[in-house]
Amino acid sequence: MLANLARLVAALLLGLFVFVLAAMGLAFAKRRDVPPPEPGADEVDLVASFGPLDYTSTSSAFRGGRVETWFGGGVVDLRQATLDPMGATIEVNALFGGGNLVVPEEWNVETKIAGIGGIGDARPTRDRSSEGPTLRVEGIALFGGWGITSEPADESRDDVLAPV
Repeated sequence: MLANLARLVAALLLGLFVFVLAAMGLAFAKRRDVPPPEPGADEVDLVASFGPLDYTSTSSAFRGGRVETWFGGGVVDLRQATLDPMGATIEVNALFGGGNLVVPEEWNVETKIAGIGGIGDARPTRDRSSEGPTLRVEGIALFGGWGITSEPADESRDDVLAPV
């Protein structure tokens, strides 16, 4: 009897977890139809919900914004943007998603991500000017994460697509 009760409670909790994930996904899927900001925008609000994200900024004073990836992900390319002299903060929130944040190699980047997931700066180690503006990447990653590079992944390379 106690074993049956434990199985019932476990099944209810699992069902509740699946329901909450589906409801969150559907709620954020509505935002998917919102067009991305113009490439020259100084602040961004980007969402990848059950789909891809591909955004390139050409801002002359990039201040940051928000990027949400829910069961999706992609690339946010900032190589053509110029940081605001005061710096910028991007809030990234990932749930079973994430992406690649592509920044110029000389930018200072600070990261602060909480959760079951993370962020990694894969750029080559080099001395960067501490006096220059800084891009701060903050947020939450649950079963997902972000990578910071200076070049986007080249999916056409043979060594990437070659079978193992």
